[in-house]
Amino acid sequence: MKLGENFVKGTEVYIQSIKSNVDPSRGNFIFRVDPDGFPQKFLMNGSTPRFRTGPWNGLRLSWGSPGLQPNPVYTYEFVNNPQEVYYRYDLINTSVYSRLIVSTDGIIQRFTWNYKSQDWAVYLNAPADTCDIYGLCNNYSICSTASSPICSCLDKFVPKSPSEWQATDWSNGCQRRVPLDCQKGDGFIKYSGIKLPDTRWSWYNRSMTLKECEAICLKNCSCTAYANTDITGKGSGCVLWFGDLIDMTRVNGGQDIYIRMAASEIPSGANKAKILGISLPLVGAFLLLVLSLILCAQNKKRRQRKLAEQLPSKGKMESRSEQRLNTESDKEDLDLPLFDLKTIEQATNNFSIDNKLGEGGFGPVYKGTLEEGQEIAVKRLSEYSIQGLDEFKNEVKCIAELQHRNLVKLLGYCIEGEEKMLIYEFMPNKSLDFFLFDNDRSRLLDWPKRFQIIIGIARGLLYLHQDSRLTIIHRDLKAGNILLDSEMKPKISDFGMARIFGGTETEARTKRVVGTYGYMSPEYAVNGVFSTKSDVFSFGVFVLEIVTGKKNRGFTHPDHYHSLLGHAWLLFKDGRFQELIDDHFSQSCFLSEVIRSIHVGLLCVQQYPDDRPSMSSVVLMLVGDGALPFPKEPGYFTERNCFFETDKIFSSGNQLTITLLDAR
Repeated sequence: MKLGENFVKGTEVYIQSIKSNVDPSRGNFIFRVDPDGFPQKFLMNGSTPRFRTGPWNGLRLSWGSPGLQPNPVYTYEFVNNPQEVYYRYDLINTSVYSRLIVSTDGIIQRFTWNYKSQDWAVYLNAPADTCDIYGLCNNYSICSTASSPICSCLDKFVPKSPSEWQATDWSNGCQRRVPLDCQKGDGFIKYSGIKLPDTRWSWYNRSMTLKECEAICLKNCSCTAYANTDITGKGSGCVLWFGDLIDMTRVNGGQDIYIRMAASEIPSGANKAKILGISLPLVGAFLLLVLSLILCAQNKKRRQRKLAEQLPSKGKMESRSEQRLNTESDKEDLDLPLFDLKTIEQATNNFSIDNKLGEGGFGPVYKGTLEEGQEIAVKRLSEYSIQGLDEFKNEVKCIAELQHRNLVKLLGYCIEGEEKMLIYEFMPNKSLDFFLFDNDRSRLLDWPKRFQIIIGIARGLLYLHQDSRLTIIHRDLKAGNILLDSEMKPKISDFGMARIFGGTETEARTKRVVGTYGYMSPEYAVNGVFSTKSDVFSFGVFVLEIVTGKKNRGFTHPDHYHSLLGHAWLLFKDGRFQELIDDHFSQSCFLSEVIRSIHVGLLCVQQYPDDRPSMSSVVLMLVGDGALPFPKEPGYFTERNCFFETDKIFSSGNQLTITLLDAR
């Protein structure tokens, strides 16, 4: 039997205890393979770790148990590939019977059958001793049953609470004697004979050398330690830790781990280097962001109470998610300038073809210059547009009062005769897809610019979902609707498909599915159900496209038939995230930012809306350095094998839209 997970079938095999010897219902203890980070096995008491084996090091699990040394009873293996991760054993002598259970009191036990006594004999217990209890000594400490007391801080580390430590209370763990300082340069100290710390929040690559592993860790201030993934021969592979190190034990046959230390703690002649990392300004910005989120949440509650008093009752109006401007006179209540047609004709040189910037589902867009010299962009509703007056009114209503640095600014509108136009601020660098998907122009998007775009759009969506007067669902977020200013800073545009939520609404349903396939969430494309999580899904697609430089729609790979989302998920699970990075910025990237961006993108495109984070969580995850949950299977993971039919889908242009999906 394989103890582990099959990612293709979506199945998991684990061992669970029963409640008691007289109650065979499910107990609290589960022994399973955890695929997060560098995979390892856990004995869980509910959601709390009780015991951890450590990862597979090519020879054995780094737990170092005598029961997992070469023996005459059974062989064992640990398999970790894109399709599955599992542990299994095979009996050497088929006349010997062996079984593995989890007892009612939370002990993993291997039994072998004793023919002489005609009874089961215990061959292995885990936890086997006190040091096997997960995290007993907490952070940056080592547990050893050969020592008294059993817990001690690693060399160069000191107890966080000396008085509690003296009283054998190790719950606060240890900390560095000298804090890290990336700006002054850090290095590494080698610790040997160790059961590697918890790897759930690690990253790994099995093809790197230890030297390459060290170099990557040095370049990232968030990287706290590194080690080989495989200790056979001279060692190979790379595993990096980001965050505190916990659950380390002194074991026979343990591994070497290299832990980051301040430059002053590195012995003379040891390797040390000055590195780049998260700067103090970014930390300050993060703290300000947290404060602003708290204030915005308070302000939103106040605004919603005030708005509830002003809005008509639900029985007297249509659903908030389907609100429209019903007449042109509605715009008179908006603080928005009305331009006359003559002014716009002069500004655009009578809509000269030379001034045409492009065309979307709404109609053509022209560059113009007003008499005072201000440059503008004019969206002109085409009589042939698949969108129409409803979308025109909707865009005005949604964006007229929105003010955010990452939303394109609506300067005014023009309605005269058959002409209906929206006047926006001019964005000189066109849309993101103009650069991102062009082999030559994409070279202008180094990683700092791409990450700036990701963060900017995340903050823009956060404003729409949480901090604006009403919750606004964009419904057509994609690279073609992200405009870039002169400094390549991003702004969300095209609100013709957007919908407004009011009061306590969290989701809505529509018979008219609009947007661009490849960016639409599964629940929206199939059932017409949309919510803020629909935009989160689109944002995840957008992030993965920025990292890879490839479109999700139309993505192909010679080894499989998955979309970009499925391809990214498979590589991420296998620790091969570097294969996702666009070659055009691979030399300019901060590895931790790229890893987090891929990770967050995959969390956003999970199949089910409840699994996806909110945009407030997304922003914090992108700029923070905390642990992230492992993403589940993305939407459309089996897209090309099991298509569905849906109602006609309307698009805002810029990309091919599927209007009817047939099985193939």
